[in-house]
Amino acid sequence: MNTAFDTAAIRARAEVAIIVALEVGRETARFRHDSAPGSLAVENKGLQDFVTIADRRAEQAISDGLLSRFPDDTFMGEESGGRSGEGGTWVVDPIDGTTNYIRGFRHWGVSIAFVVGGKVEIGVVYDAAGDKVFHAVRGGGAFKDGLPVHAAATVDPANALVILGHSRKTSFDDYLALSRRLHERGMDYRRMGAAAIDLVRVAEGAADLYYERHLNAWDMLAGALIAEEAGAVVAMPPVDRLLAQGGPVISYSPGLAGEFAFILDIEGL
Repeated sequence: MNTAFDTAAIRARAEVAIIVALEVGRETARFRHDSAPGSLAVENKGLQDFVTIADRRAEQAISDGLLSRFPDDTFMGEESGGRSGEGGTWVVDPIDGTTNYIRGFRHWGVSIAFVVGGKVEIGVVYDAAGDKVFHAVRGGGAFKDGLPVHAAATVDPANALVILGHSRKTSFDDYLALSRRLHERGMDYRRMGAAAIDLVRVAEGAADLYYERHLNAWDMLAGALIAEEAGAVVAMPPVDRLLAQGGPVISYSPGLAGEFAFILDIEGL
């Protein structure tokens, strides 16, 4: 760990991030519930890539909540941009799963990671479906509303449930081929549309795999740490590369490592 951030400094940031994620997540859920049709002011950033007034409000609230307490930290958000700093950097997706949020499908969340020296030291994810907060501090285990969570002990692929993400930056044919291969091994699969939430599903043992070929750093870093601290196997490129250009993430139950080794080969991880 960077010597500027001892255990107490990291713990203090984690405690604030948990409070901020819960407050902003609940306020964002209330805003969606109370909004009249058409009032979300949806803008299209690209094909099936949206941003709403709620995203911008949530990101500003997260930034204010964190930087008011830790003004020397830097901030990188999906909507406002920013760069990682030499000290510690907050990497934030204010609403992960914006399309779900717009449509009223409660599979979305708030993702907050804290990165120091190329490592994710804190991961916090607000899960709107359950109104719960998952968090992890590197080396300290993973928690859901303060109670420990653990990756599933699944060893039989016929009992496995997997979640596959798909980015339009990658091949849909490859996605279909992967789905078929897992299906032929007896696995059931889903595509849910919110990487941070999909990763915490692996962390809490509700799913046995989450894999997506390309994500931005703010989508994955918090959830990946939580899954890793819950005992899942997590593979992804170096954090500095993800901050610059995004990339793949693979997270799975350790008892199925042999089943998913081919995915690591695909990604060269």
